Amino acid sequence: MNIIKIESTSKTPFIHLNAEENTFEIKGRSIPADAEDFWGPILDWFEGYGKNPNEITEVKIDLEYFNISSSKRLLFLLYKLNEIVDNGANVKVKWYYRENDEDMFEVGQDYAFMVKVPFDFIEYDKDLELVAM
Repeated sequence: MNIIKIESTSKTPFIHLNAEENTFEIKGRSIPADAEDFWGPILDWFEGYGKNPNEITEVKIDLEYFNISSSKRLLFLLYKLNEIVDNGANVKVKWYYRENDEDMFEVGQDYAFMVKVPFDFIEYDKDLELVAM
């Protein structure tokens, strides 16, 4: 399966999807001018990945902000992970949020409520960068 690696910008998150290395990361801000254009290939990648997923899939999401159109695409991504769970694979989302960012924590909880994929919520100090997600 191909690898997707997109460096972050002021409007789009860092994306690293590599099934061979079992790396699934999304980090940064997601306010692209055209959410479908940005998120479409990522959703397509997960669609293909779902046909032959790894035994364990752990998706790390660390978004500091995203707009409504990105929120919708994130939900679509979670639905694709849901399908993988439905097919018997072990999937988990690690939802990172900054200390005292109740909004991002609550959004993660809302997503977790909408899907069968288990979530781990990880709070960290906003002044500290995570060494590795």
